[in-house]
Amino acid sequence: MPAEPVFGRLALIGAGLIAGSIARRNREQGGLAREVVVTARTPETRARVRELGFADHVAEDPAEAVQGADGVILCVPVGACRSVMERIAPHLAPGTLLSDVGSTKGSVIRDVAPLLPPGVVFVPAHPMAGTEHTGPDSGFASLFEGRYTILTPLEGTPPEAIERVREFWRRCGSMIETMDATTHDKVVAIVSHLPHLIAFTICGTADDLSEETRESVLKFAASGFRDFTRIAASDVAMWRDVFLNNREAVLEMLARFTEDAQAFGRAIRWGQEEFIVDRIARGRKIRRGLIERKQA
Repeated sequence: MPAEPVFGRLALIGAGLIAGSIARRNREQGGLAREVVVTARTPETRARVRELGFADHVAEDPAEAVQGADGVILCVPVGACRSVMERIAPHLAPGTLLSDVGSTKGSVIRDVAPLLPPGVVFVPAHPMAGTEHTGPDSGFASLFEGRYTILTPLEGTPPEAIERVREFWRRCGSMIETMDATTHDKVVAIVSHLPHLIAFTICGTADDLSEETRESVLKFAASGFRDFTRIAASDVAMWRDVFLNNREAVLEMLARFTEDAQAFGRAIRWGQEEFIVDRIARGRKIRRGLIERKQA
C-alpha cells in the first residue's frame, strides 16, 4: 500500500533546479504531496512551468501559492528569503511546516525566524545536490538520489516536525544529517562556496588575458579547466547571495586556502619535492574518500 504523502498541499516558492526536481520527483514517484503548487517571480517562468507540466498548479504570486498549504519550501536565492517571507507570512496558516533549501543557514534563520506567525514551524534544510543549470527546465527527479540533505533545526523545534522534514527528504532519495547552523555554514564554505569562488576567479583570470592568449585557452582547455568552467557557469543571483550571506565563513576558508596556496608556490619555487608530492597524495586521498562514500 502506498505511503501517505508527507504533505497535502505543498507550495514551492521558486521554480529552479531544486523546486523543479522536487516537483518532478513527486510527479514520477509520489509520496511527497497530494498537490504541488509552484510559483515563480516572472510571468515567463510561470508560463514555462505550465508548459512543462511538473506542477499541479502554478500560482501567480507567493501569497496565492501558500493559501491552504500545510507545507511550504522556500526555493529562492538566500538573499531573497526575507522579502519572500514578508509576503507570505500573513497567509501562512497555523500548523504549516515551513522549510527552505538555501546553502547558507545562519542568514536564512536570521531573516526568516523573526517573521514566523504563531503556530508555524520552521525547519531549515539544505539539499547538497545541484548542477550548474538553473530555471524550470533544469530539474530532474533523481537529483537528490544518494546525496545528503542537512537539517539545521532551531532550538525547541517539535521533534515530529523535524522527523516530517527528514521523511520528506528521505522520499526524495536523500541521506539526512543534522547539525547546527554555524557548523553547517563552515562546512559548506570549504566544500562548496570556496570551490565556486576559485572557479569564478580562474575563469575571470582567463578572461582578462590578452585576446590571442584567451582564444588559445578556450581552444586547448584541458579537463581541469573545463571542470572549473562548469562550476563557474552556476546561477549568478544564487552565488552572489551565498558569498554575501556566508561572508565570515567564506573569508575564513579563503584565508586558510591562500596560506596553503602560497606555501605550495614556495615549494615549487624552491624545488621542495617532498612538499609537492605530499599535497598531490593528499588530494588523491580525498578523492578516494569521496568514491568510497559514493559522493564522487
